[in-house]
This record gives sequence, C-alpha cells and structure tokens, in this order.
Amino acid sequence: DAEASLDDLNIDFENIEQTPEIADGTAIDEEIDVLAYPNNDYALANNNYSIFTKEYDEIIDAKDLTTPDEAIRLRAQLDNLIKPHQTTIGKLANRLQRLLLAQQNTSWNYNLEEGMLDTARLHRVVAKPGYPLSFKQETENNFKDTIVTLLIDNSGSMRGRSISLAAICTDIIGSTLERCQIKTEILGFTTKNWKGGDSKQQWMKQGSQMNPGRLNDIRHIVYKSADNSWRRSRKHFGAMLREGLLKENIDGEALVWSHERLFRRNEDRKILIVISDGAPVDDSTLSANNEEYLDNHLKKIIFEIENDSSVELQAIGIGHDVTKYYKNAITINRAEELGEVLLEQLTKLFKN
Repeated sequence: DAEASLDDLNIDFENIEQTPEIADGTAIDEEIDVLAYPNNDYALANNNYSIFTKEYDEIIDAKDLTTPDEAIRLRAQLDNLIKPHQTTIGKLANRLQRLLLAQQNTSWNYNLEEGMLDTARLHRVVAKPGYPLSFKQETENNFKDTIVTLLIDNSGSMRGRSISLAAICTDIIGSTLERCQIKTEILGFTTKNWKGGDSKQQWMKQGSQMNPGRLNDIRHIVYKSADNSWRRSRKHFGAMLREGLLKENIDGEALVWSHERLFRRNEDRKILIVISDGAPVDDSTLSANNEEYLDNHLKKIIFEIENDSSVELQAIGIGHDVTKYYKNAITINRAEELGEVLLEQLTKLFKN
C-alpha cells in the first residue's frame, strides 16, 4: 500500500550512520562492503517486499564495464550525440551559473541609518544640504551547500533513442552543476542477466517456492561518485551506450540504494533526480509473484521519500510521463526539447 506512513516502516533517518568516505583507489569489492544494500529497511518494509537472494547482486564502477578502447569509442559516440546541443549547454551553464553565483555571493542592504557610508548616494546630500546620509551593510546570502544525484534507468526499454537522451541529459546536468561547484553523483541501475540469472537458477534448484520476492541479480552502476572529479569520471559515461548493458529494471531498490548513499552525505541540501522511461519491469520477478509487485514497491518508496525524507526527489521522464509515480516530474520527448526543459527545471530547482 503506497499510502503507508514512515512510522509503520520504523526508519530513523536522523540516526542513519554516516558512511565513511571512500577514496578513489578503493577496490570495488571494498566499496560494496561499505555501501551495497545495507539493511534496506525500505525494501523489506512490512514484509510486503522480499528478496530471494542478494548473493549475486553487484555494485560496479562504470570503468569496469568496458575495456579502455571501448571506453574511448563510447565516449566519442556520446560526444557526437552532444555536439548539436553545445550552444544550448553553454547558455544553460552560463545562465545557471549566474543564478547560483548571485545566491552564493554577498549582497548589500541600502538606505540604512548605520553601517558603511554609501558614497554612490552622496550626490543627494550635495544637492540638498540637510538630506540625511545613507549607509549600507553587507549581508551573506544563505545558499545551502548542495549535492545532486542523478539515477539513470539502464533498462532494455531505454535502448536506442531513450538511452541517448538520458546520456545527453546526464552530461548536460552534470557538467553544468560541476561548473557551478555543486557536487554530483551519477548512478545507474539494471540487472546482470535476463530471465532471472543466477538468482532464478538457485530458486529453481531449491524447489521454486511460491512468491519468492525479487528474483534476479541486480546491477547498480557508479558512473561518478560524489567525491570523484568530473574530468576523470566523464570518460566512462559512454558505458551506458554499450551494447548488452541494458536489461531489466528494478526501480524501487535502485531508489533505496541511491537515496541511502545521498542521505549519508554531509551537504545541507540533497537532491535526487531520477531519469527513467516509466514502470519497473523484471519478467522473472513478476511471473513468480504478482504483476504489480515491483510497481507497488516503487510507489511505496517514492511516497516515503517524498513525504518523510530531507532528500528532494525529482524525475525526468524520457518519452513517457512519469507523474504516475513522481510528484515532481517533467517529460522530455525529443532531443530538441532538452535545453529549454532542463534550463527551466534546473532554474526552478535552484531558485528555491
């Protein structure tokens, strides 16, 4: 039931421990020990959602999805997709940068009775002797230290034009925010296999019990961790265009994972932007449970984050309206709409 309250889930956001920062050189299996699927309180809430086994799940760094030569070729492919949008990207970055810098910098209050003498208004005193002197004071704007996570649907239904749009979106948003000194984390989600993979094989060997819960090997991808540099990470973004990567999508658990990573950060403001084309689909899970199993779980997770977490949740629907799931969502249908829609959305987001 998507209307369950957070009290029912017994999740104490305030007391989730801070995760130790992971150095760039940390081996991926060490990172998994720290960050992969902690208790998944959300995912297992009220026993409405279960996982047959996590044994075959993985978190993988994008650089480990390709060979060095593949990474170069796929990055060049992504650059070619982005090229027609370079002018738009420049305008977007400059406009957003001006907005953010205006919020980050100090400002002045004028026409005060005390403070620094406002020499720009001395002409009034010269013109009208007896006119009171005007003073000004500098004030610091309250701009919150911010981090943005982009969570990208890397499922088979995104193949072709949709994943290209998602990749362009990611590069535009990420590069723009990095230019504005806002930290970004870029994550993706899919499964390791079609048709349930090793999880389903194990389930069948153990007698194919009824309603086993999630029944596939999930793959969560780190394209860029929050503390890695944009310059070093961007060369691996092309991996999302790699043939054979895009399989099934179990959105609810991906949302839990990305939210937990973001929630543990120390920044004052945390924003999670999901880029997706709609409903979660994993044939193995849905055929062994009920057809609404993943859909209901996703809706529950979204409801809890939107209503009870300090993380701000946004969504970009690629070719599909995702407002069925997300309260704050926009839709992008064509590449030509990218610049205008993203400019409007990001400007609105950072004016708050």
